[in-house]
Amino acid sequence: MHTARKPKKVGSWRAVGALLAHYRKQARLTQEQFAELASIHVDTVGSIEQGRLTLQPDRAEQFDELLGTGGALAVLVDRLPVREKIVQFAQGLVDHEQEAVGILSHQTQVVPGLLQTREYCRAVFDYRYPALGTETAEQWVNARMERQLIWQRDRPPVGHFVLEESILRRQVGGPEVMREQFRQILEYTEPVHMSFQIMPEGRTPHACLDGPMVLLETPAYERLVYLEVHRASFLVDDPDEVSDYHHKYGMLRSQALSPDESVRLLNGLLGES
Repeated sequence: MHTARKPKKVGSWRAVGALLAHYRKQARLTQEQFAELASIHVDTVGSIEQGRLTLQPDRAEQFDELLGTGGALAVLVDRLPVREKIVQFAQGLVDHEQEAVGILSHQTQVVPGLLQTREYCRAVFDYRYPALGTETAEQWVNARMERQLIWQRDRPPVGHFVLEESILRRQVGGPEVMREQFRQILEYTEPVHMSFQIMPEGRTPHACLDGPMVLLETPAYERLVYLEVHRASFLVDDPDEVSDYHHKYGMLRSQALSPDESVRLLNGLLGES
């Protein structure tokens, strides 16, 4: 079964926005006056209060100080689960990702989000078209970095990544950003439960020319597949379909460079860049 994930407003952020509006009104400030105090655009205040824009931790602390709310906004934002900080269409992935015991990922355009450096991630969002606002881009970057905390769990998931070589050749953010990204891929995949493989440019046969995929295994041994295209996504849980994707991923691994060959290639690129 495919479960579509479509963009929509997130209730938790509407609640945060409503609380901000309540505190602002208690302080007898208009949106315009509060925006001037906070040195931000009045439209930003309106977007946060309506739940269209998430309130970042540093901004929440600033608002608490300006409104004298004793840290209430910062505490509320800090207590929200990771899924609430993610763009809506990707929440299906994050829900399961946070507790997964296994994650297999094939990516075709950019380094997987769970391996990205902050600078690489920011460059990806900066390239987005139509352009994201600065505030929104920073929120998305922070949320993606928070997702990577799964690698610090007492029992982190098994992780395997197949990356198209073209991803590593694309200078996202420039040479220094790419060098740091290469180092992070090598560092993150060094533990015994982690590995990556590179699919060389021009390699045929290629079992997955029809796009990226993420395969997840839950603590209850349920297997799921996450597929995403632009601003739409699907979770596949039908056992027959999931089995097909696992066979596809297995074939992909056999066609890619071995883990040792992939490390040598990435080290070579690191030396060239």
